[in-house]
Order: sequence, then structure tokens, then C-alpha cells
Amino acid sequence: MAGSLFDQLKKSGLVNEQQAKKAKREKYQQTKKSKGKKGGQAVNNEAAELAAKAAQEKAEKDRQLNLERKQQQEKRALQAEVLQIIKTNQVTNFKGDIAYNFADGEAVKTLYVNRKTQKSLIAETLRIARFNGGYALISIEAAEKVEQRDKDVLIPLVGEDDSISKEDQDYYAQFEIPDDLVW
Repeated sequence: MAGSLFDQLKKSGLVNEQQAKKAKREKYQQTKKSKGKKGGQAVNNEAAELAAKAAQEKAEKDRQLNLERKQQQEKRALQAEVLQIIKTNQVTNFKGDIAYNFADGEAVKTLYVNRKTQKSLIAETLRIARFNGGYALISIEAAEKVEQRDKDVLIPLVGEDDSISKEDQDYYAQFEIPDDLVW
């Protein structure tokens, strides 16, 4: 029994001509690939490393962009929540003839309110919030919800002045100034 394995299989009837050609082609391609790896392996490895590095950099860049987009979406969602809270809890019918002055950053602003609203602002049961380029009055409960999301929207409450010493604060505490004092 001389001859190749394919010839023997064809003669025995286990393989037809097409299957034999296909098997030869696959074997030839495998040997061609293995020979190519020996000679051009360094070139292929370098190209593969560069491609992998570029893919990794692109993936990192895409991840950073997605993270930034997600943060922007979360910020917009919080702003929308704050606006919704202020809009639904906004106090109406507070307008009056009493000037209520408050500090917004470095500027002193004035709201004209009625007596009931003035007392509520002094007692800190109402808070002032920046809303649609102006100001809105909201309840303390709504202000707590807003403060959890974005405390920069609320006008800060009047607290103790840290610019004067403790001794001076104690001295001036004996001279109480009425809240309804009008100049």
C-alpha cells in the first residue's frame, strides 16, 4: 500500500475527491500560517501591540466622555428637581408694602412683603430661593429638600457675625434691636 493517506482513503471509499481537496487546502493554510509566524512574528507582535494600545486609549477616552455626560445629565436632573420643588412649593400672595432687605452675595436686595410674610421670614419659617432670574419664597420643608440637592439656590440665613470678637458679641447682646425696626 503505497501512496498518500488521501489516495488510500479515496480508494477505500471513505472520502470523495472534494473532501480530499478541502483537507489539502486546510493543511496548506495551516502550514503557511505557521511559517509566517516564524519570520514575521516580530512585525506582527509590534503591530498587534500598537493596535491594542490604540484600542485601550480609545476605550479610556470613551469611558471619560461617558462619565462626563453622565455627570452633566445628573446635574441637569438635579436642577430640574430643584426647579420643580420651588415651583410647586412657592408661596403666593406675599406682596405688600413692607421692604424686606436681604443679602444675595455682595448685593443687598429688597422684597416687598406683607406683615405675615415678614414675620415668617424673621422667624425663618420661610426661605428665599433664586428662581427664574428672580426670587421665590418657599417653606422651610421645601427649603430642606432643595438644600439636599443644591444649596446654592437658597439665600443663606442671617447667622452670627464672625468678624467681631466674642467679647463684643456679648456686649452687644444686651442691646436688643427689634426686627420690625424701619429706618
